[in-house]
Amino acid sequence: MRSVEAAAITEVVARLCEEASFVLEESVHSAFQKAYAAEISPLGKDALAQILANAALAAENKLPICQDTGIMLVLVDLGQEVHVSGGSLYAAINQGVRDASRRSYLRKSIVNDPIERTNTKDNTPAVIHCRIVDGDRIKISLMPKSAGSENVSTVKVLNTADGWEGIKRFVLETVDQAGPNPCPPVIVGVGMGGTMEKAALLAKEALFRPVEQKHPLETIAYLESELLDAINGLGIGPMGRGGRTTALAVHVEVFPTHMSSLPVAVNLLCCAARYKTMEI
Repeated sequence: MRSVEAAAITEVVARLCEEASFVLEESVHSAFQKAYAAEISPLGKDALAQILANAALAAENKLPICQDTGIMLVLVDLGQEVHVSGGSLYAAINQGVRDASRRSYLRKSIVNDPIERTNTKDNTPAVIHCRIVDGDRIKISLMPKSAGSENVSTVKVLNTADGWEGIKRFVLETVDQAGPNPCPPVIVGVGMGGTMEKAALLAKEALFRPVEQKHPLETIAYLESELLDAINGLGIGPMGRGGRTTALAVHVEVFPTHMSSLPVAVNLLCCAARYKTMEI
């Protein structure tokens, strides 16, 4: 069995925290450039220009893209043929978040308890989801998730008779009611199937997919395109200033479900679309 030192995981997580906070993913940056070229609203176009200028300054000066440096969401694919030595996986991840927050002056945003709300002062604990997969590698995907987009995300178990039209209506209502609050253009993650919590996790995982990458199933890819057109028809536009670019992409992930259930979750990712992945 392959062995990986916990210290190596800590260093990788710290690098991911910093790179995600400072540099937009290539596919997201490219999507912003295309949106700028296509946007017809003068105010919307100006907002896109400012988003691109801000991203360039952040990357050049190694500064956070957004003042809200988020709560660290970490997805781990842990190969069943690899062993973490010298410490626990979760402790190593949290130490990486702690190290990056200290040396890069990331805003301390995490409170210890939803009611007491005392700041932990080091951005820990991260929200960690780990699944066992084949192989001897560790894949770590990290996203600093801002509150503005997280606060308007939703999950609901629909009636099976609602079908696709009901799902589409639910997604559109979620984006429409969110308005400018999640700082559009957004990326819309939709999870369908499983149970309530599985749908929510699918919606989150969907946000990690590159913007230009469609779902491999043709029927789901078609639904993604239909939803994207409908969302951009709402006219909310960049930063809520009106226009045709409310969303850069809609990503749908699906899972088998009970014949009497139709769980659907919608998770939005703001214009500071930050995520990075690395494999050890």
